Formats: sequence, structure tokens, C-alpha cells
Amino acid sequence: MRHPYLVLALFLILTVGGGSAVGIATAPGDWYAGLSKAWFNPPSWVFAPAWTILYILIGIAGWRVWHGGELQASRMWWLQIGLNFLWSPVFFVLHWTGAALIVMMALLGTIVGFIALTWRHDRPAALLFVPYGAWVTYALLLNGAIWWLN
Repeated sequence: MRHPYLVLALFLILTVGGGSAVGIATAPGDWYAGLSKAWFNPPSWVFAPAWTILYILIGIAGWRVWHGGELQASRMWWLQIGLNFLWSPVFFVLHWTGAALIVMMALLGTIVGFIALTWRHDRPAALLFVPYGAWVTYALLLNGAIWWLN
């Protein structure tokens, strides 16, 4: 493609814009406010900036594997973004904390899979997913605590 940076912009619009749209459409409400939460649950204001940064990293990594023609890694990338966008409606709209926990486990598996697939051929793409994997591990603990406590 002659305009790879146009495609990068599209990846960033998809991840940051899509993630923001899902977040706005599934904003936590009274149900979430009333849940018992773990002592390590962060204040609500932390989530938007954390996810914005992560979505930028996710978009750049997706663009890198697309640009490099890495088909398996691209497929794993699309699977993880689908699971990522699925979690919020399952948790915040349907209130299915156990099902959301399963989605989160699958998401973490795809993140680890993406890192494994890209580690040898596109180390920067793999490294861009490391903070994402750490955050999703933390989010998995938060989700698990809410499921357990409620």
C-alpha cells in the first residue's frame, strides 16, 4: 500500500475510537457503583486514561503486523480486539460478571498468543502488548474479585 500511515491512522481510529465508543455506550452506572469491590480497585478516573494509552499501543501493534504481512498475528490481533470490545457489554450491560471473567481470560490468552506470535519477527509489536497484558491481568483480578464478592 502506498499510504501505510493512513492505515496506521485507521488502526488508531478503530482502537481508540472503538474503545471509547464501547466505553461510552456501556458506562458504569448505579449497578456498578453498588457492587462490593476489592481493596485494590482503583478510582474510576484511572480507567479512561489507562485505556486510551493502551488502545494507542494496541493500534500501533495491529498496524505493525498488518504492515509486515503477518497473517497469524493479524488474526490474533482481530480476535483480541473483538474480545476486548465484548467484555464491557457483558459486564456493564448484561451484568454477567462470571461470563465477563471468562471473556477476560480468553482476552488474556489472545494477548499472550499475540506476544508469542510476534516475539521473533516483530519484537516492537510484541513489546507494545506487554503493558496491555499487565493491565488485563490486573483487570482480570478486579473482575474476579467483583464476581467473588457479589
